[in-house]
This record gives sequence, C-alpha cells and structure tokens, in this order.
Amino acid sequence: MSEPILDVPTLDVIAIGNAIVDVMAPAEDADIERLGLAKGGMTLVDADRARALYDAMGPAREISGGSAANTLAGLAALGAKCAFIGQVADDQFGQVFAHDIRSGGIDFATPARGEEPPTAQCLIFVTPDGQRTMNTFLGASQFLPAAALDETVIASAAVLYLEGYLWDPEEPRRAMRKAIAAARAAGRKVAFTLSDAFVISRHGDDFRALIEAGQIDILFANEHELAALTGKDDFHDGIAALADKVPTLVVTRSENGAHAVAAGEHAHVPAEPIEKVVDTTGAGDLFAAGFLFGHVRGRPLAECLKLGAVCAAEIISHYGARPEADLAELVAGR
Repeated sequence: MSEPILDVPTLDVIAIGNAIVDVMAPAEDADIERLGLAKGGMTLVDADRARALYDAMGPAREISGGSAANTLAGLAALGAKCAFIGQVADDQFGQVFAHDIRSGGIDFATPARGEEPPTAQCLIFVTPDGQRTMNTFLGASQFLPAAALDETVIASAAVLYLEGYLWDPEEPRRAMRKAIAAARAAGRKVAFTLSDAFVISRHGDDFRALIEAGQIDILFANEHELAALTGKDDFHDGIAALADKVPTLVVTRSENGAHAVAAGEHAHVPAEPIEKVVDTTGAGDLFAAGFLFGHVRGRPLAECLKLGAVCAAEIISHYGARPEADLAELVAGR
C-alpha cells in the first residue's frame, strides 16, 4: 500500500449506493387489487409501470432513500460528517433526492445525468393494516460511472462504505472498485454491507475474492447473508470461517441481537427492547449507522454494537427507514 494521502480525515464516512426516492402513500386494499400489486411484497418495475403507479397514488411523502443513504442519514443525525456518491437523473425526483439528502447535512455532489433513465424510485403503498407494498424502479442509480468519483474526496474520509445492492450492475461495480483502490491508497478503511442473500448468489465469488485480498476492513452481514457467503449453516461456524479474514466482522441476528469480532475480541449485544415492531425496513441500515459512528469515534467494540442496536430499535418502532426520534439523544451516555 502506498503512503497515506492525508493524515487526518475531514469526513467520517463517505458512502456509495443506490440513489432512490421513496414515495410513500396510504392506500386501501381495493387499490392494491385494482392496480394488480403483490400486497406486502417488493416488485421491480420498469419506467412505464413506475409512472403509472405514481400517477395512481394519492398524496404522498417523498424522501431520499436507498440502503447506504439511509445509513448516512443515521450517521448524520448522530453528528458524523458524511458524504454520499450516487447517480440521479436531471428530473424532478433527482431534485427531490439531492435536496433531501443535503438538508440532512450530507454532502452530495455527484453530477446528475440526462433525463433518461429517470431517477430511481420506490413506490410504497401502505394499507390500513400496516402492510407496505413496494414497487422499485432502479433507473439512473444503476448507471453510476467511475468518472463521477472524486478520489480526493474519497481519500478524505475515515471510512468508505459500500452498498452490496449496487454491486449488481457493471458500471457502478467498476466505480466501487476504483473507490476501494482510492481509499486503500490513502490508508483509509473500507466497509462493505452484503445487502441481501440474492446479491451473494450472483456475486459471492467477487466478495470472497475481495475478502481474501484484504480489501475489506469492516464487513456487515445478517445471519442469512453470513450463511450464504460462507456456506456454513451453523452461525458460529460462519463467524469462525471469516473471523481471521476480516479485521472487523459484524453480524446481526434480528431479535437475537448482534455479534462482532475484531482482533480476536468477540462481542455480543442483545436486541434493544421495544413495545412493538412496526416496520423492519432499514433496520440493518441504521444498525450500521450506529456501529460506524462508534467506530469512527474510537469506541470499544461492544459499545459500537450497542449504538447499532439502539439505532435499529428506533427505526423498527415506526414506518419508514429514516429516524424520527433524536438519535444523538437516544445514544447519549450509552
């Protein structure tokens, strides 16, 4: 590795991920049936279907979304200095995404591309029983070019955080490889979230190669992703298979808490108690936010896990993947 470019980082975390606008509106069961939607599921849709569904929605809430962007929103709420890299189009939703993420205190300077394909959207219909029916159009987010990266900015962050979902399309995959090289040349840490078992089924060989090459410093997974990556059905066997290959391994287990292993230290925290689980969307994203906040502040491993658990508990206590309570106040003294 070459000598670090910067001695002191000016950003805590810079993330690369899908730039998606979440559009959430109330709906009746009759609307779900009329529109031919799979109630409670997530369906990928094309641009024409996305436009038709948007036109069919009632008054809606529009907010910047995407896994890595959600994590940065949590980090910024905790007081971290963050930046986001993701592709939007030069359209209405692109303007919504840019304004919303910047208003949360997150730097966002990726140039918008043309109007086609449009900015990514997740159109969410919420029925009275609380079910969220999601229809996702990935659009422009899948076309982030390596040329859009500012390697000096990447080198200025203590941690580069990468969203596994975005590894699927070829163009942003090249961009993320370039970002990894820039971060490591600067002596920074690279964090990676596996995102979903289906991503591992398509790109597990890539991820295992990155790990074997020592390119990943912090790996986030849930227990299902851990099994998919390692081929180990037993949770503890999966941990053992990766513990010596990743400097910091973080694995969540829903109501069974979370584990982390770093430099031979193994820490575990239980899930934070809450009155009712309302919506688990974004739980892993906010767990990563709490953990990374502790990490960049030099907190002990168990405390980093605790911060992650507190942030995850807040997000699953209400609808939506963005915090509604004051996260900084929630974690104070933890």
